Amino acid sequence: MNWLNAQAFTVLGQHIIWSDLIGNTLGLVALALGWRRNVWTWPLQLVSGLVLIAANISVQQAGGVGKQLVVVAVAVWGWRAWQLGRRTSADGAVQVRFATPGERAALVAGALTGTLAVGGLFTLFPTLSWSPWADAYIFVGTLVAMYAQAKGMVEFWFAWLLVDLVGVPLNFAGGLAFSGLIYLVYGALVLWGMRDWWIRSRAAQRPALEGTPA
Repeated sequence: MNWLNAQAFTVLGQHIIWSDLIGNTLGLVALALGWRRNVWTWPLQLVSGLVLIAANISVQQAGGVGKQLVVVAVAVWGWRAWQLGRRTSADGAVQVRFATPGERAALVAGALTGTLAVGGLFTLFPTLSWSPWADAYIFVGTLVAMYAQAKGMVEFWFAWLLVDLVGVPLNFAGGLAFSGLIYLVYGALVLWGMRDWWIRSRAAQRPALEGTPA
């Protein structure tokens, strides 16, 4: 499997390796499928995560490796959750919604606590990551985003945007140029997907609101 970390081509002086190219292309397709609420987003995320493990190992980003392991694990769980959700919905499609105030608080608290814990671990063991706090932020942020996606929460898109804000510069700095470029495309897809899920969630709530007694 050494070919995965071999150079595919060079763009503007940046060396693009196969694992970075293939893994992120699959991830981009998976994000587009998630926007369309297609259950195949999850198996593609799983395969993308497996390929990107090799990419992160090549540049010694332990947080990135951990992130991809989380992607693989959560993709299996999310796949099952969306399959169950489709069976119980009226139209056979995955239903989306806004998180409750309690769920939002839990997501934020989990992100903060998790980042402090993982960042502290990476700081204690410097060989795990050359950028411990950024790596920890991406690792935990990815877990939060994928959990929210599996639950059909619109907030999942906001979480991905926050991960991208750190992920783009970190990937360029770490030598994964294609990851940095593709994350810019992710950003555009995230904005479109957020708009679509937002509209769908509001539309799903409208009948209940209109039927509520004054």
